[in-house]
Amino acid sequence: MPDEALTQRPMAPNPAEAEAQLKADAASEAPESKDFAPMPQPPEGYDPREEIMDRVVAAIKTCYDPEIPVDIWELGLIYRVDMDGQRNVEIDMTLTSPMCPVAGELPEQVRQAVLGVEDVNEVKIELVWEPPWHQGMMSEEARLQLDMF
Repeated sequence: MPDEALTQRPMAPNPAEAEAQLKADAASEAPESKDFAPMPQPPEGYDPREEIMDRVVAAIKTCYDPEIPVDIWELGLIYRVDMDGQRNVEIDMTLTSPMCPVAGELPEQVRQAVLGVEDVNEVKIELVWEPPWHQGMMSEEARLQLDMF
């Protein structure tokens, strides 16, 4: 005796009827054709470079002097970050000391981090020594982290 909870399936229609039914089902589920609104335009005066520069700074903040547990942005080692209209970035940076053991590595680490930012084309790093870095160039956050307040 068949289980009463089971329902009987109707016989499958012939292939032509099945195809017609599929098309009808698809048409009934398709959204109504509407005119799409144009993409919103950025506000007047909007410069996409500002958003890219935020991402550049975030990338720089991933770089650390291995001897100091604070990123180089908060340490005040970045003196200048500029971007031109072709999204090429120039950075002037320094180190805590000219004798810093990562003098050859840290600028390249910064360059690679910024090159990884979407929409940045080229990155030029200039290692500068004027003005000389001093602890007063650290952000308040860095001073708190290092107990130098």
